[in-house]
Amino acid sequence: MKKSKLLLVSWILSALYFIYLVVYFTGAIGGSTGSEQIGASLAGMLVMPHALLVLLGLIFNILGWSMNKRGFALTGAILYAVSMVLFIPYFFFVLVQTILSFIGFAKLKK
Repeated sequence: MKKSKLLLVSWILSALYFIYLVVYFTGAIGGSTGSEQIGASLAGMLVMPHALLVLLGLIFNILGWSMNKRGFALTGAILYAVSMVLFIPYFFFVLVQTILSFIGFAKLKK
């Protein structure tokens, strides 16, 4: 069975974005002192729900791609869409993955 190239691109972009989030926010917290650490921790707490939903969407997207299951692909796409709503300033980082996941879901055979 052929694997969906759209879902593959979507989960690769999501993995890269999640790695960026982890590196950026852990580096901001660890590399600063005093009040900068407090600000970075607060920013990290604001982004945390967004990052968790991106991670869950990534997991479901990988499952949908590897097993060719429409339900997993749809769940991943929905999780990406919800993560955009939870942290609107970073919506553009997940927009492409969301679109690719929905199109990949639609193209998977029933």
